[in-house]
Amino acid sequence: MMKGLKKWRVLALVTVLSVLLSACGEKDLSALSPAGQVGKDQHNLLLLSTGIMTLVIIVVVIIYVLAIMKFRRKKIGEDVIPKQVEGSMTLEVIWTVIPIILLLVLAVPTVYLTYKFADTKAMEVKKADNVVTVNVTAKLYWWEFEYPNQKIVTSQELVVPTGQKVYFKLKAGDVKHSFWVPSIGGKMDTNVDNVNKFYLEFDQESKDLKDGVFYGKCAELCGPSHALMDFKVKSVSQTEFDSWVKNMQATAKRTTSGSLEQQGEDIFKQSCISCHATSGSGTGTGIAPNLATFGDRNRIAGVLDHDEENLKNWIKNPQKYKPGNTMPKPEKINKGKEFTDEELSALSAYLMSLKIEN
Repeated sequence: MMKGLKKWRVLALVTVLSVLLSACGEKDLSALSPAGQVGKDQHNLLLLSTGIMTLVIIVVVIIYVLAIMKFRRKKIGEDVIPKQVEGSMTLEVIWTVIPIILLLVLAVPTVYLTYKFADTKAMEVKKADNVVTVNVTAKLYWWEFEYPNQKIVTSQELVVPTGQKVYFKLKAGDVKHSFWVPSIGGKMDTNVDNVNKFYLEFDQESKDLKDGVFYGKCAELCGPSHALMDFKVKSVSQTEFDSWVKNMQATAKRTTSGSLEQQGEDIFKQSCISCHATSGSGTGTGIAPNLATFGDRNRIAGVLDHDEENLKNWIKNPQKYKPGNTMPKPEKINKGKEFTDEELSALSAYLMSLKIEN
């Protein structure tokens, strides 16, 4: 008996903790703290559906308890048969009409918002240079973001203006992935065979958040490093966005200063340039992440702290930190040899110097 009670106590404790912890979440990574109109609409729809389900559960439980209490044998006796309501027209109408009404209450806003979020006509208008469109390509295990109207490309960190719709064209370069920024809205699958389209709105700048960014996730199981397939979103004012675009376009003519950085650039051109680009101007290669703003990122490979020691470790053995990724070991790109400590220091210094922010 005591063992049974202990089990129920544990179950009750787990249930209470689940309810409490379900409300926990950071503003940069929580669908329960929406920071964009799309996220707010989806959050309100979630509250509506939860409210309807809760109402149904409460009503059913009340009726169930009342029936048990009112018609228990101890109260009405052994030989009493309650009034039979089988075939009652009134009851049939009630439990048919009420569910239909509840379904309509839920279906109307759901259908409306589905079509609203799918309205991407603005991105198809020719010469719509003022429209921010981002071509998103998901790869194992990184993200490429190309801005066709601005003729720039970046990876791992998406930069967007606040106060307007940002349109997305989503596709996958290898297997199915899913693009999701929990605090802003989404999510949408990225497929190999077709392009999905939708838009998001960013109501606030991300600079005041914990790491200065919103966190995006891959929401589709895609391989051994699926959980590590993150990306960051910087939402900035329109003025800052315009400045960022100009700086990205200028990276095509960027020069390297410092002897150690110059040495690192020479090593990079001999080994890494066949896959990685260091200019944000133009279009994406789709082979490996664009490194034009590598020095401005807050993570290495999306998951490691942004410092030279982690960068060296990543270059030496990328499979250790992201199993299944397509980045080769140094021996395959450095004439069969590992990078020396001096080469790693030079290469790290060069990559960390690739910045456009002050």
